[in-house]
Amino acid sequence: MNNPFLGTGIAIVTPFNDDLTVDYNALEKIVEFNITNGTDYIVISGTTGESVTVTKQEKKEICKAIIKFNKGRVPLVLGIGGNNTLEVVEEVKATDLSPFAGILSVTPYYSKPTQEGMYQHFKAIAKVCPVDIILYNVPGRTAKNMTPETTLRLAKDFKNVVAVKEAGNNMAQYLELIRDKPNHFSVISGDDDLALGVVLAGGAGVISVIGQALPEAFSKMIKLGLEGKAKEAYGLHFKMMEIIDLIFSENNPAGIKAVLNNLDLCNKAVRLPLVEATETLQNSIASFISNFNKS
Repeated sequence: MNNPFLGTGIAIVTPFNDDLTVDYNALEKIVEFNITNGTDYIVISGTTGESVTVTKQEKKEICKAIIKFNKGRVPLVLGIGGNNTLEVVEEVKATDLSPFAGILSVTPYYSKPTQEGMYQHFKAIAKVCPVDIILYNVPGRTAKNMTPETTLRLAKDFKNVVAVKEAGNNMAQYLELIRDKPNHFSVISGDDDLALGVVLAGGAGVISVIGQALPEAFSKMIKLGLEGKAKEAYGLHFKMMEIIDLIFSENNPAGIKAVLNNLDLCNKAVRLPLVEATETLQNSIASFISNFNKS
């Protein structure tokens, strides 16, 4: 069976108009730009999509729009997660997940559960979820790391827990997961800067932020990595290192939206408490894009 989560997935932004309503024209442009330039799948309503400041109704409308724009060309993944287990379970049960290859579900944030608490949280979700589940471990945002032991326990106990998006920027943890994982389970990089190293070590690919702005180069790098062509892949990685650092230097997604704005794909606008990229950052991004396009 083909793995729908192999290669380059993107954590798509939610573009806004000047009045901070959702800009569906820009959303269509970003979807089209990615699909025609090599992106393998699209993740909706992740952190990069400003999921915490998008309303439930907007989330439904964004999903509907992306499904329409996609026209069944690439797999779609929907972010459904939180720190209220019962609420997450109810959202999974209430959502028509038939258009989606899977859900991306973040470890509970703020509450700081134990490893057993995380296991029970995802057990409750796995029992009701009709599609595949990608666990999402991002300790920098949740204040608690899900250990490889807990991740792999879930992978072994629930057949619909098929992958983890690991975003702890911890190569040792990636390697432990890749070494010990069951055959049906994929380790996906959630760190753009480590993605190639993870793929070369046996990871399945990446759910990327920068990938949606540089889909051709980034997806090519990941494909080369999956083929074991390390030297060629690192040639591309080195060209993109600077922009990966830049987009995360202030906040995400202000950085990536500044890149997409430079490419005439969407507005720079983000919703509070986030603020737009500073002029200094925008200038650095513009300089990088100009040089990248010449290379």
